[in-house]
Amino acid sequence: MIKYIGSKRTLIPVILEAVRRTADVHSVIDLFSGTSRVGHALKAAGYRVLSNDHNLYAATLARCYVQADAEDVVHDAKRLVREFNGIKGKPGYFTDTFCVKSRFFQPKNGERIDAIREAIAAKGLEPELEAVMLVAVMEAADRVDSTTGLHMAYLKTWAPRAHNNLELRVPDLLPRAKYGKGQATCLDALNAANALEADMAYIDPPYNQHSYLGNYHIWESLVRWDKPEVYGVACKRVDVKMRQSIFNSRPRFAGAMRRLLNTVHARVLVVSFNNEGYLSRTEMEAMLAELWNGNGKVSTIESDFKRYVGAQIGIYNPRGQKVGRVSHLTNKEYVYVVSREGLAERCVPVRRLDEPLGVLR
Repeated sequence: MIKYIGSKRTLIPVILEAVRRTADVHSVIDLFSGTSRVGHALKAAGYRVLSNDHNLYAATLARCYVQADAEDVVHDAKRLVREFNGIKGKPGYFTDTFCVKSRFFQPKNGERIDAIREAIAAKGLEPELEAVMLVAVMEAADRVDSTTGLHMAYLKTWAPRAHNNLELRVPDLLPRAKYGKGQATCLDALNAANALEADMAYIDPPYNQHSYLGNYHIWESLVRWDKPEVYGVACKRVDVKMRQSIFNSRPRFAGAMRRLLNTVHARVLVVSFNNEGYLSRTEMEAMLAELWNGNGKVSTIESDFKRYVGAQIGIYNPRGQKVGRVSHLTNKEYVYVVSREGLAERCVPVRRLDEPLGVLR
């Protein structure tokens, strides 16, 4: 899957264990699906997953990895990958914006992306197959980019992988889950919380002021193919300035999070957060304990993780000059599991990542 700050790849075993050790869970809502790593892992484990994200590129990843089932689309996906890999490049909006005006990709690969994306648009594919092909392009582009994993800036000199030729691969599609077909939506998180219902909800909100749309604006433009006006050295979409998430606002975060938690339709919640976010562990645990009229029972898993690579190498200005220093290399990741007090005997009490999780009743 694509490089992504906030990816829960290393936390997936912990999240899966929390879900498995809760009785009678067949369906899970993923309200901030991002790359759909968590949703993909839950689907592989047999759960029906309802994925949501307000960014279209993320909803497209979810439609590919959660909603689309391999038995329905993989044959056509393989055929289209072979066809598109044979397409010659033709410069267009993507090349001009992200290879000439900026240097995220080498022009030879930008031209291929332009040609393939136009071919996808011309075919009028049904939504799930189209999502699979868009993800194939997105991931192929990610393998030849010249960044540290964000679209906030590009490297001063080409990354070695940027010299490679763009090549599409069929995404890692899964068969339909044991407990039913998944679903992908592109809604504001509060609206999704009100509309979706499942046995459990996984909630991984933004931690700070940096929007995922701003961090991954190239994927949004690639998926929407609306060829928007751009601004700045990074050639961000102009709507990055307007499409702000309430969860990226420090003064508004706590109120939004509280409304979300009280709106979501699930009897057990699993929440990811870290110590660099707007709420401390103590504040988050108190908020979760308030659920169900103060009957929320909270267990917390704490673990240390390396910060994303951009935070490890330091801060540079647009001219490539280092203007800041690295403050710390790790942060603490928290996974909170909360249920009604009356369900306590059916949920596993978990404390630290290095402790056994106990026995499910």
